Formats: sequence, structure tokens, C-alpha cells
Amino acid sequence: MQALWMLLASLFFASMGVCIKFAAAHFNSFETVFYRGLVGMAFLWGLTRWQGVSLATRVPMMHAWRSLVGTISLTAWFYAIALLPLATAMTLNYMSSVWIATFLLGGAVLTQARGSPVREQAPLFFTVIAGFVGVGLMLRPSFHHDQAFAGLVGLLSGVFAALAYLQVAALSKVGEPESRTVFYFSLGSALAGLLGMMFVGATPWHWPGALWLLPIGLLAVFGQLCLTRAYAQGATMVVANLQYSGIVFAALFGITVFGDRLPLIGWLGMALIVVSGIAATVLRSRTVPPVPAEEP
Repeated sequence: MQALWMLLASLFFASMGVCIKFAAAHFNSFETVFYRGLVGMAFLWGLTRWQGVSLATRVPMMHAWRSLVGTISLTAWFYAIALLPLATAMTLNYMSSVWIATFLLGGAVLTQARGSPVREQAPLFFTVIAGFVGVGLMLRPSFHHDQAFAGLVGLLSGVFAALAYLQVAALSKVGEPESRTVFYFSLGSALAGLLGMMFVGATPWHWPGALWLLPIGLLAVFGQLCLTRAYAQGATMVVANLQYSGIVFAALFGITVFGDRLPLIGWLGMALIVVSGIAATVLRSRTVPPVPAEEP
């Protein structure tokens, strides 16, 4: 049953990507981030009241840092989704597992003098190399010149998603409820989106284009709730790795809805990233305790 909840979460997040791509024709990335945060915040406020969970926290700065890195990742991801094939943008964001492996490998190098020989991290090293080879294979053939910057932004979304994951793990360790953590992330993203709109401007609402804004927030919340349920009885490697089914859903949506086409070498690169991400998930489980993944 846990596996089914993870598959549903991945389907919700991929469906959210479809809505973001449609909304991008009418609204900029800051606007979609703002409305995603606003809808999520309203829903989670009601959920925390229903659960009897207080929004008061003993660690406001930890939530602030999680909201900052999470919002940067979210904004970069939304920007990439608007300009890249859906599966490409999704895969770049799912590089977060490989980035975490990179951070762990860097930590091993820095602490080798304290009894953590680098040679013991050889599997992690090859996992990281494989992940970045996959990025090169996927991006080089599938990008037009005007998509290069969007590709870099998409890659950046994976870096900050990794930082957000580590902060979620830290919040879990100090006993912060999932609903409270996601509420403050939604609040932070709404504020950041509003700040961005002050600089780049806001688009007047036009129907039916504005209708895409509501499902973005709702699908994000539903996906997060399914993730929480998937991990409710303890994380397993099968459940953790099923998150990569989101790339499969995104690829199917990209082909059937948007007519996206990737050459064979691009698909090979995507497969290599998925395999390296799964390997990184398995290897990092020995160092970082598994917690519910976040979107992004």
C-alpha cells in the first residue's frame, strides 16, 4: 500500500507540472510560485487545525532556511518547466539525490583525516560521476540554443532541492510535524512569489487561463499528503525509489499532451540519471535517515 501512495504522489507532481506548463503561457514563474504557495497555505492551515497541530514552532530559523532554499528550488523548477520538455525539467529536479551524494562525498573528503577514508566512498563517487554523465547526455542533444539558460536553472533547482531535503531531515529530527513544515514552506513561497511580482510585475487575470492556478496548489498539497502517507509506516528502499516514477509520468504527459520529442541519447541520459539517483538513495540511506521527500 505504501508503494501505491508513492505512485499517486508522483502522478500528482507530474500532473502539477502539466498545469504549470499551461499556466506559463499566461503567468510568469513568480506568479505561479505565489499562487501555489497561497493555495497550499490555505489548505494546510485548515489541515493543521483539523489535526490539532499548532503552528507555533521552537525553531523558526530552521523553517526560514528550509523555506528559502525550497522556494529557490521551486522557482527555478517552475521556470525550467515553462521552457523545457516536461520530462527534462522533471529529471533535472530529481538530480537532488545525486547532489546529496555529492555533498556526502565532499564531507568524506574533508573528514578523511578523522577515520573516514575516501576509498570507502568509491561507490558514491561513481554514482555521482554517472549522474553527471547522464546530465550531459540528456541536455546536449535535446537543447536548443535558447534553452541553455533554462537547462542551467533546472540543474540549479536540483541543487537547492537537495539542500531542502537535508533541512527537512533536520526538522524531522527535532520533532517538527510534517504539516507544520509544509505550511511554513507554503508561506515562504507565497511571500517570495509576491516579492518577485513586485519587481517583474503581475499579469491581469484572464479566463480560462487563470483556472490553471488552483490545481497547481491543490496537486502540490495532494502530492505532499500522499508522500507523507507513503512514509507513515517507515521508509523502504522500494518506496523511496518509486519517486522516480514521476519522471515516467512526466515523459508520458510530455509526449501525449505537448508533443515533446527527445532523441535516443537523451533517453539514455535520463535513464542513467534515474539509475544513479536510485543508487544514491540506497547509499545515502546509510548516512542520512530517510524522511518524506518534499516538492521539490
